[in-house]
Amino acid sequence: MPPVMNAAIEDVPADATPTVLPITARGVAITRAGRHLLDGIDFTLSGGGVTAILGPNGAGKSMLLRVLANLVPPDQGVVEWDGRRPDRARAPRIGFVFQKPVLLRRSVRANIEYALAAIGIRGAMRRARAGQVLEAASLHQLAERPARLLSGGEQQRLALARALSTRPQALFLDEPTSSLDPAAMLAIETLIDAARADGMTIALVTHDIAQAKRLADEIAFVHHGRITERTPAGDFFAGPGSEPACAYLEGRIVV
Repeated sequence: MPPVMNAAIEDVPADATPTVLPITARGVAITRAGRHLLDGIDFTLSGGGVTAILGPNGAGKSMLLRVLANLVPPDQGVVEWDGRRPDRARAPRIGFVFQKPVLLRRSVRANIEYALAAIGIRGAMRRARAGQVLEAASLHQLAERPARLLSGGEQQRLALARALSTRPQALFLDEPTSSLDPAAMLAIETLIDAARADGMTIALVTHDIAQAKRLADEIAFVHHGRITERTPAGDFFAGPGSEPACAYLEGRIVV
């Protein structure tokens, strides 16, 4: 697999829509059935690198990604992209990959071309760029296969390649390798690492502590809907600053 996806498509102009960075949440709260899924979160994402969002099940990690991406509106507080409320024009600057791949009932190539058409890339340039993206993701030999007939690992690699094809400024990954075997996980991590090397800002929700150690530049630890720690990854793994984080790293039940 080529080490850097964007290097394979340097001849294609980057999307010219306005920036979304920094992405900021202030006082964000989400309540469902009387339970605080997010509880007054303040969070800013900018500047490149991988922020791994860790925490026990139900802590609010995935909800945080959805709120930042404007997929779920907060009940309280505000989210801003580059100092302004989110809007449809800038939405393509954020890529989102879910735990379970969401693919069109089309070929592998057509899934990529659909995303490129959505940002206004037309005709021969769209087809050329799709080919370059598929080559970079080692999916070119499967280009005409129906996307939903791919293996689970191939489907997730396609979902990630499609998100990267639009050259987003921020990439949100919600447990993208949770059900994959080691080889498929390595393929996904290679693409993530290449995107980070290109300067992309990435937020990664994961339960895989080893994966966070491999990929993360910083850690945001979420507990009971609040970010209780945010620190460089090396510092976090050397000695987290709270009992819930210590318990989490040691494999103990966090309540």
